[in-house]
Amino acid sequence: MGPDLVLLPGVSFRGREIAGPRLQGLVALLAGDLRTGCGTGRLVDGLWPDGLPDNPPKALQVLVSRARSRLGADVVTRTPTGYRLTLAEDQVDSSAVLLRAEASARCARAGDHAAALSHADAGLALWGGAEPVPGDADGPVAALRARRWTTHRALVRARALALARLDRPAEAVDPLVELAAERPRDEEVLVELLRCEAATVGPAAALARYDEYRRALRDELGTDPGPPVRAEHRRLLRGAPPAVRRGVAHEPNPLLGRDDDIAAVEALLRTSRVTSVVGPGGLGKTRLANAVARRAEGRAVTVVPLAGLGADEDVVREVAAALGVGGNRAPGDVAAIAAALAGPSLLVLDNCEHVVAGVADLVGALVSRTAELRVLTTGRTPLGLSSESVHRLPGLSARVSAELFGQRARAARPGVDLPAAAVAEVCRHLDGLPLAIELAAARVRALSVPEIARRLDDRFALLRGGARDAPPRHRALHAVVDWSWNLLDPTGRAAMRALSVFPDGFTADAARPLLGALPGVDVLAVLEHLADHSLVEVVDTPSGTRLRMLDTIREFSAARLAEEGGADHVTTAFLGWARAFGAANHAALLGPGPDDAAAAVRAEQENLRQALGQALDRDDRPTVAAVAAVLGVAWTVRSNAPRLAELVRQTSRTLVRHRPGPDLVEPTRTALTIAVAHAFASGGPRPVREVAALRRLGPAKPDTVVRAVGRVVGALGDPAELRRLCDHAEPLLAGVAGAFAGYLREGAGDLDGALVVTRRALDLFTGLGSPWPRAFGHGRVAELCLRLGRGAEARDHLLAALPLLGRFGARVDEVGVRAWLVLADLQVGDAAGAQRWLDGLAGVVLDDDEAEAMGYDLAIRGEVRLARGEVEAGLGLWRRAVDQVRGAGDAWAVEARAVAVVAHARHGRLDLVADVADALPGVSAHLVAHLPAEPVPHVAGWATCGALLLAVATADLARGGAGGGGGGGGLVGGGADPARDGADRTRAARMIALAERFPFPRTFHPTMASAPARADAERADRAAYDEAVSSYAALDRAGLRAVALELLGQRARSRS
Repeated sequence: MGPDLVLLPGVSFRGREIAGPRLQGLVALLAGDLRTGCGTGRLVDGLWPDGLPDNPPKALQVLVSRARSRLGADVVTRTPTGYRLTLAEDQVDSSAVLLRAEASARCARAGDHAAALSHADAGLALWGGAEPVPGDADGPVAALRARRWTTHRALVRARALALARLDRPAEAVDPLVELAAERPRDEEVLVELLRCEAATVGPAAALARYDEYRRALRDELGTDPGPPVRAEHRRLLRGAPPAVRRGVAHEPNPLLGRDDDIAAVEALLRTSRVTSVVGPGGLGKTRLANAVARRAEGRAVTVVPLAGLGADEDVVREVAAALGVGGNRAPGDVAAIAAALAGPSLLVLDNCEHVVAGVADLVGALVSRTAELRVLTTGRTPLGLSSESVHRLPGLSARVSAELFGQRARAARPGVDLPAAAVAEVCRHLDGLPLAIELAAARVRALSVPEIARRLDDRFALLRGGARDAPPRHRALHAVVDWSWNLLDPTGRAAMRALSVFPDGFTADAARPLLGALPGVDVLAVLEHLADHSLVEVVDTPSGTRLRMLDTIREFSAARLAEEGGADHVTTAFLGWARAFGAANHAALLGPGPDDAAAAVRAEQENLRQALGQALDRDDRPTVAAVAAVLGVAWTVRSNAPRLAELVRQTSRTLVRHRPGPDLVEPTRTALTIAVAHAFASGGPRPVREVAALRRLGPAKPDTVVRAVGRVVGALGDPAELRRLCDHAEPLLAGVAGAFAGYLREGAGDLDGALVVTRRALDLFTGLGSPWPRAFGHGRVAELCLRLGRGAEARDHLLAALPLLGRFGARVDEVGVRAWLVLADLQVGDAAGAQRWLDGLAGVVLDDDEAEAMGYDLAIRGEVRLARGEVEAGLGLWRRAVDQVRGAGDAWAVEARAVAVVAHARHGRLDLVADVADALPGVSAHLVAHLPAEPVPHVAGWATCGALLLAVATADLARGGAGGGGGGGGLVGGGADPARDGADRTRAARMIALAERFPFPRTFHPTMASAPARADAERADRAAYDEAVSSYAALDRAGLRAVALELLGQRARSRS
């Protein structure tokens, strides 16, 4: 498919012509810079160059409306300074042509001339045969085409050079002649033209062209041609010797995803005498080496496969035979091989790992006897020579893996269904190994892709039966790994069996407890040995150096562990490591310097999760306590609520029965405190047993966050004790108590009181060294300020929290803070700032277990659109948010429905959410009647009920007091019964006053701002509203609940 927007050969959008020079000009100006768009001033100047209309802004708005009508409402969007197109660069031909030119140049630099030609052809095709005109042009469309003239010529040049370098001189020579006339000093073009003329017209013509160029250069500039031109001249004079290619294989199908690796290997060959491509079996090292060999420019290139050799001493004989110098010579005559490789030559030795010593001896001797020879080897281990550079071949990327799977699957069964999610799931389990991907794709002959994904638990049984032209060791994945396994010594195999217990890599320190029992083992030496054999890869991470097995190799090693025994011993050692890690790191995450601990825990998270499961199976309570402590703290500071809830569910029963020794009292205290705090935050059953287990551990000085939280949660049922703790002399304890008190006051509907105690808690935290309580405090104050409509103060606290959160990897909270900054800027009227924060959120992708609240991002985007006056787009986003929370009953889901109804009612589109609006009165009555006796955070409470009351009242006013059905119309319309309408408006005004008293949250601005709600009530019945505000001010919670139920009851009775 071509671009959606065409501007080069004509002007059309998705196949339909765009008529009218001014409309075409608007689109061309916006297409000139897709990223930032075009300011209104530049648009007006460009569209009306000969004289401005009477009202330029209005004329521009009319033209933009026409463009939106023609292209689609979402294609042209407003910016702080003007407008821009929302299309991607590849959707607009004037931008796509730039991408093609860049891609062609990039591929040419990497030596992939076939790809360079493909991109150049695709770029030129975007002109549809039309020739661009250089220089100035009349009108925005012509000006845009003129600006792309240089790109057109660059593509013509790239195409001609690619044809020449692909040995297609007959096709290249004419465009090269044209380019040489156009760019007479372009020596890169000249070199290729000389070669092509020599091949098509003859060397004499090429030599004559060179002489003409040399004379002109001397006459005009007093200089000589550059080195590449002179080198080509010398070649023409002496005649090029025939190239020698031995054993170089051609590809049976395209080699995907290896352009960067080919370029990297070629770069190493230019600077190193010996280059080794190293990696595990099945990565495609042989195909890569042959691709490099096909592109090599040396006089002679020889590829020698060594997979069939049985001993080191066979290497010299095999290489000599490939070079044709075996004959009657002695098998050890390296001199004959060196003589055959004299001059610029490339020797490729493929699959060296099982004869590495023999290869190293031969290559070392050849390097010392030749000056221009380059050697490329492939294998699972380097040669270990001083002249050697190593390129470790990585697995394919997820994108390329999916492309390869699709290509091979369609070859196996044309028309096969390839669901993208299922293909991604298969590829995710195959480590980017091309062999494994091709073997899996071949299974589509008998299985669907989802069935293949389900069967990958036994990948070695599934992935067998490869192509008949593949080497025998590549016809099954098991054979590939077994080949590497058999090259290890017994210690290496024992190490692989033991280390297979780590599902997500390990450090050298983590390996020591598992390898220390092996007789006479040097742990570092063993790990280096495994890395040299490409069985573990060494990776630098934020937490330090880690070693990782591919899943395929780990599964093979785990199977060997199960077969040969010793699994119990290895598991015991693994749990010992996890227990020690948890005990050492759980407190550091909440301490003054969490950075290193946070990185380490994040790196070990999956290992710790596996250890926890094994410890629970064994009823290993000390390990459960230590691991639950470190994971619980990590998931608390990172706000990973789903995993935290699962952890508490899994471990609470074990923790309450645990009687720790002195060395594990604090980890146990941490794990139990996390469980109790989670029960408080989630509104779950009272954690009576957990609190009792905490008390059983004995008192502890509240000098850490965990100890302070543990002290406070024991006082949650005693308001007097909680107040006493809020005034405690220990700042940390008083701050934690204040934070809990803030949650309780918020749950009771006292947002102002919650803000007071939370601010004081933050003040206490600020003097402490630990960043997490400060980040938490800033976030909580900001949250309360947003709910109260105090955007400026919220923004200050959010900006203070953001750098602190990064220190312990709190990605979810970082995203949440950035989202709240959008809302804070909207509350202070800074729509441009809100858009900037929103744009920054667009590229953030959370893990599946870190996902945000459903629909929250849509709600924020909806408010930004509403603030910018894009009503239909904003309301549409709110409807999508409601669709995402449909059926959910948590506080956010209820609030989202309420805010969506208010937004639609305010803009006269209540009919679009009539079903949601009709359900809210019943939901409101139920929630008000069942408000929890004790406030609970994150459970639909007073503020949520306030939002519902505001929504019910606003919807009734939008219906003109009619009450039933989903009509449109503005607020405070007229109904058929004036008396009833008056009563309904009075009740709605009082209900808005009551919503303010609950109070309703002001987070989403402009929809939930105070001023519009107050204005609605005053227009409906100002006297009733003023009286309600006065009378409701003195009511306690019971009184407020009674009034709410009475108003909702009156409403229901008036409809019956």
